[in-house]
This record gives sequence, C-alpha cells and structure tokens, in this order.
Amino acid sequence: MISVKNVVKHFGGVVAVDGVDMKIESGSITGLIGPNGAGKTTLFNLIAGNIVPNEGSIFLDGENVTGLKPHELFSKGLLRTFQISHEFHTLSVLDNLMMVPPMQIGESLLGALFRRKEVVRQEDEIQKKAKDVISFLNMGKMANELAGNLSGGQKKLLELGRTMMVEPKVVILDEVGAGVNRSLLKEIGDAILSMNRDRGYTFCMIEHDMDFISRLCSPVVVMAEGKILAEGSADQIKRNEEVIEAYLGKGLKNKQN
Repeated sequence: MISVKNVVKHFGGVVAVDGVDMKIESGSITGLIGPNGAGKTTLFNLIAGNIVPNEGSIFLDGENVTGLKPHELFSKGLLRTFQISHEFHTLSVLDNLMMVPPMQIGESLLGALFRRKEVVRQEDEIQKKAKDVISFLNMGKMANELAGNLSGGQKKLLELGRTMMVEPKVVILDEVGAGVNRSLLKEIGDAILSMNRDRGYTFCMIEHDMDFISRLCSPVVVMAEGKILAEGSADQIKRNEEVIEAYLGKGLKNKQN
C-alpha cells in the first residue's frame, strides 16, 4: 500500500532520515518503533506530506506521491492522526464525525440555496454513517457529548471514528496510546483490530508501548539513528540483540538472560 524508497531528509547538517526503504503491505497493521530521535516522526511527516524528502520517493498504492500535500493525500486515501487529538471542541461527537466527509453539497452557498433536497438527503446519509461508526466504537452514550469534554482516550477513539467516515486506503497513527489509561487502551486496540480484520483497514503506527505493539502489529519495523535497524514479528524484535541495545534497553536484556 505504501512504499518508501531510499528516502533521505536532513535539516541543515542533521540527517533525520537516512536512506530508508520500507513497505506497508495492504491489510497489515505495521508498527514503527525506536528510541527518541530515531527519525520515526520525521518519516511519518514525509509519508503524510507534511514535509518533502531531500532524496528518494514515496508511493501510495503504486502511485508516486512524493511531495504531495496532506490534503492531496487525503483525497487519495491516506489519513494521519496525531499524538494530540485535533477534534472540534465545541461540537458534539456526532457533529465531529459528520464534519469529515469532503465535498458536501451544503458547504457551498449555491448548494445550500438551490439544492436543498440534495443537501438534506446527503446529510441524512452522512448522519446514518456517523451513527454506525459511533455504534461500532461503542461510543453511543457520548454521541451528543461535546468533544472537548471527552477524556484523552475517548478523543483517540473519536479520531479513529473520523478516519472511518471516509474509508481511507491507509491510516497512519502517531502514538495513539499516548496518555491513555489501560482500560481505554484496550478498547482502542480492539477497535483497530476490528477495523483491520472486519473492514480491511491498513494501518501503520508509531507506538512506545511494546505490549500494545505486540498485540496489534505484524510486522514491526525498528528505526535507530535515521535508518531501519530491524524488521520482523514482535517476538523476533524482542529477541534481536541490536534492538535490545538500541531501544528496549539493557535492563530488559539482563532480565531475559
């Protein structure tokens, strides 16, 4: 679904991403891990179109999308969530979801004035879909709650719901578990697994919680110093000596010995 080929990004004299080759297979949940400063977020920003690589190419579903802006990638089916949620605080959960689909007829003045029946029909369809998403995510009790009143974990669920409103080809998740309590983290994990298994979503996620990564992701890709250090199953990564030294730490290595 996504192919990153020999991508390089430097900021002045600092090389943040150094000749990375990586694939995200269709239908997978790919985990991206590594120590702070490894280049993970920079790589995500390159894939999502927030920044442009100095060298290399990025392909989405076989199409070269290198240098395209986030809104252009959105229209092609690539969505990115952020570590800090970006909800509309003063709108309800339901309205937050209904805001997502692009090119709504009622958004234009002419459409609102002269195509009223079509506007109503489309809004009914979008509302029906939003309610289906809310039900799927078990958020029924908070459908009319203002998004600004949700907990951090609930906002992460809402972010997942927003991606479901446009049925993207691939979703890249930036630390979806950050600051979320264990109970809600399980709900988020359940939602991601269900979206992947039952609805065919492809995910790539940055995450520091190895238990969460182990439960959801295969393969797991490890970055260190701007390069790909290792790739494999979660169990293989946990046993990799280089990964233990670079990311998991000597404490875990000593515990395993």
